[in-house]
Formats: sequence, structure tokens, C-alpha cells
Amino acid sequence: MPSFNKVILMGNLTRDPELRRTPTGSVVCDIRLAVSETFRDKAGERVERTVFIDVSTWGQQAESCGKYLRKGMPVFIDGRLQYDEWKTPTGESRSKIRVVASRVQFMSPIVNGGTAVTNQQNRLSSDQVLPPPEVDSYQSHEPMMPDDMEDVPF
Repeated sequence: MPSFNKVILMGNLTRDPELRRTPTGSVVCDIRLAVSETFRDKAGERVERTVFIDVSTWGQQAESCGKYLRKGMPVFIDGRLQYDEWKTPTGESRSKIRVVASRVQFMSPIVNGGTAVTNQQNRLSSDQVLPPPEVDSYQSHEPMMPDDMEDVPF
């Protein structure tokens, strides 16, 4: 029977990333994502519902997430679901579904030191307005065609 396991999410980090190494030396970064939806209920009242999702990233991507991401930053996640089971020290069975990210796209610009530039900081002040780009003096808007194109029958 065919199957398909794909998850696409966009939300904000609820805490700073937790970067660690496995006993074999692989790098893994765990992040927690808050994804909200807003809708109107039957009474017409606006309702906002938030889901919290654990996400794991591996390798070089995990290192980048640990270095540049911080609590509150928006991210886009592309990955798959994974079901984890374990026993507590008291012998109780536990389970959890998490997302294993194949791609994490940062939705905020990053500057040195791993801090995000907010929209307010990113705006130019009036004395920082950039000059218009240099434009060629050629102003014709007619398409340029090779001379031999006149003989084409269509």
C-alpha cells in the first residue's frame, strides 16, 4: 500500500533551540514551534487556536538553527512525521509524534551574532533613501529585431 509522509508548517519558536550531539557524534537541534489558526465560531466570535509542535533537525542544518535561531523568530518547516516511543525510569510507556525537518527556512533576516532584524529596524530613514539605479540613456521601447527577421512569413 502506498504511503506519503510530508509536513509543511510555518510558525514562531516558543523557546531557544537546544543543540546537542548524539553518542555517535551526530548534531541534532530540537526546536518547539507554535502554529496558530484564527477562525470565527458559530456565534461569529473570533477564535484563535494554537498548536505546539516539536521539531528536530540534523547535521549542518541543526548547527545553523542552533547558531541563528532564537525564541520568537518565525520559521518555515518542511519535513516528515516521526513516532517516538520510550519507557520512563519508572517503567511507564510514553509516546510522542514529532516533525523531523528536511528543510528549515528562516523567515527573518539574520545579522551578525544571530539576532534578527525586525521590520522596524529594517526600514530606511528619510536620510538613508537610496538613489535610483543608473539607467541607460537609450529610451526606445520598440523591440529590437535582427534584419533577417523581416523575411519570416509569420
